[in-house]
Amino acid sequence: MADAGAFLTDNNRNRNRQRKDRFARYGVIAGGISVLLTLVLIFFYLLFVIVPVFAPARITPVQSFSIPLTDTTEVRFNEQNTHAFHFSSEGQISLVALNASEGQPPVTQQQAVMANPTSFAATLPNEHVFAYGDQSGGVTVVKPLIRQGQLVMSYPLSAPYIELDSQGKSLVKLAVSVRRQVAVLVGVTQDQRLVAKAFHRGSGLDTGEQAWQETQLAMPAIGHPVTDMVVTPDGRTVYVLNGRQVTVIDLQHTEGRIRQQTDVSQEAGAPVAMTALSGANSLLITGSDGKVMQWFEVVNAGQRQLISARTFSAETGALHLVVPEYYRKGFLAVQDGGRLTGYYMADSSAPVLESRLFSQMPDLLAVSPRADRLLAISGEQWQLFKVSNPYPEVSFSSLWQKVWYEGYPEPDYVWQSTSGTDENEPKLSLVPIVFGTLKAAIYALCFAIPLALAGAIYTAYFMSSSMRKVVKPTIEIMEALPTVILGFLAGIWLAPIVENHLIGIVLSVLVLPLVMVAVGLGWAMLPGGWQRKMPTGLHILLLMPTLVLAGYLCFSLSPMIEQAYFGGDIRSYLTNTWGIGYDQRNALVVGIAMAFAVIPTIFTIAEDAIYSVPAHLSSGSLALGATPWQTLTRVVLLTASPGIFSAVMMGLGRAVGETMIVLMATGNTPIMDWNILEGLRTLSATIAIEMPESEVGSAHYRVLFLAAFVLFVFTFFFNTLAEIVRQRLREKYKSL
Repeated sequence: MADAGAFLTDNNRNRNRQRKDRFARYGVIAGGISVLLTLVLIFFYLLFVIVPVFAPARITPVQSFSIPLTDTTEVRFNEQNTHAFHFSSEGQISLVALNASEGQPPVTQQQAVMANPTSFAATLPNEHVFAYGDQSGGVTVVKPLIRQGQLVMSYPLSAPYIELDSQGKSLVKLAVSVRRQVAVLVGVTQDQRLVAKAFHRGSGLDTGEQAWQETQLAMPAIGHPVTDMVVTPDGRTVYVLNGRQVTVIDLQHTEGRIRQQTDVSQEAGAPVAMTALSGANSLLITGSDGKVMQWFEVVNAGQRQLISARTFSAETGALHLVVPEYYRKGFLAVQDGGRLTGYYMADSSAPVLESRLFSQMPDLLAVSPRADRLLAISGEQWQLFKVSNPYPEVSFSSLWQKVWYEGYPEPDYVWQSTSGTDENEPKLSLVPIVFGTLKAAIYALCFAIPLALAGAIYTAYFMSSSMRKVVKPTIEIMEALPTVILGFLAGIWLAPIVENHLIGIVLSVLVLPLVMVAVGLGWAMLPGGWQRKMPTGLHILLLMPTLVLAGYLCFSLSPMIEQAYFGGDIRSYLTNTWGIGYDQRNALVVGIAMAFAVIPTIFTIAEDAIYSVPAHLSSGSLALGATPWQTLTRVVLLTASPGIFSAVMMGLGRAVGETMIVLMATGNTPIMDWNILEGLRTLSATIAIEMPESEVGSAHYRVLFLAAFVLFVFTFFFNTLAEIVRQRLREKYKSL
């Protein structure tokens, strides 16, 4: 009976053990599947957010109607796209209701601004100010508004009529710019004289806006009939297209001075029209052959120079009716044959929008403030279209190739996602932040790999068991240290130390390895009796004080060497003599700080791989007469090489994905320079900094998700490569 009870007890225990094993096995399988499923879901969610940014632009017709309005000079949308302002060459402004219900008249109201005008000008679209000039040299500047469904005229320069030419000559050309505190009027008289007035006013918290102060400007003679003029929003510069050249005129306090005259004909033939992109930092000049060139000013040898950055052309015909967008650096044009084409400055190789819309060339095009509506006018026939082109600034070229941005002397990789105004050009190149990610990871591994692998080899192969039980858990505990603490210490404590003791850091890198070699050689020369007094595996206790003393001497000698050879300021010497820049939060600081985060990962995996090498392999090697060093290099390390390689790749993956250290210790400057003394910006830091401030659904928002996707692919690639190489190394050395 006792044997039967014992049998039943053992049987029950076996069943319980089997149930527990089965539960654990299924739990591990479920956990692994959940991890894989989560990774797949993350992958597809990233794609779900990213894919729309590369979707092609679309344009669809919305409405077509006829309006008895002729002599059209300009048409502008209101902000809500509910109405359009129609400006006639006869001096009348009409309010046209768009998407009006059936039976409702589209023209709701008309007002006369000036009788028999001789010229017309419009500001940049976002200013929404217009001017008419007359035969007596006078100008009316007006800003139409909609109040309670009615057309209302406001006069932004206070006076409804301004005398621009004191000689009373007819104005044949006008250019105008009106901002809150500065405004400029420039006209061309019938006898081809330039006339101009500047308006300034201040503002205060107590008095509010002050009255406009008017100044007549003496303008230079430029020769050649004027074709077009553009005034910059700051009121400081006038671009005049006259003949085959553009004359750049600086507006001083009381006069205008010619700063530059540039021939802009080049290969596009004689220039026939000129307009400005948003912000008026770039000029779009249409040539007689139908090509459109972008010109902007750059600083070259201390002088501002107008240069041609790119040329836009269509394969099927010339470009006509160039209409810039309100806030983005793009424009629409119509080709011969009625094909609508849209271009963006970041990619001139191909249009971002192309559609055959018109059977014949329209008289005029107008784009809405948000670039989501297009109006085409042919005589009395109006056609309204819906445009879907939310992300023209994002393309393969803008993300991964050099782009020539406004004001830059040459094409470059630039990440500058935000700016002070809406008129600046977004710069969303991922190359600088990918470069910064790799730069930070490489410099961190340069510090981490030698220390971690050397420590792992010594701990697993040479160190005594009693000391290993203390050292290994201590280093593994380092991995639990929050990286935000490391980043904080690196930015606040380590960066000033590196700055003040840069020579000491360099000396330490050179001296400490030599000291270790010297201590080893000295130990080998000691008599055998002295060597046997030190227990095996505890030799590190002799080396550590020596290294601390050597490091202290390096830092102590640093000020004296700096004073003797570098004029007491190594930073100024590097900058002025060698042309090497220095940032306090630089890649050196990041490399040292991130190495402390990466070392535990590499050390733990590598040490386990070395320690797990079967003892009979090393014992057999030693029995055959090999030295411990030969056994280590030719047997142990080869057998453990799959694990060592995995450790290095895991450390690389950790360094690539690190966020808080690079966020707090790099300065976050997206520059492409391998200089270890300058800063950087990484993918993870960019996401952490800019994601909370990005507009949901914007191009910036989706490009940040693209950066996350690139980071995801990086880590996946490195981990996959590590596994492939590990398996091959295991197959190669499994026979040892």
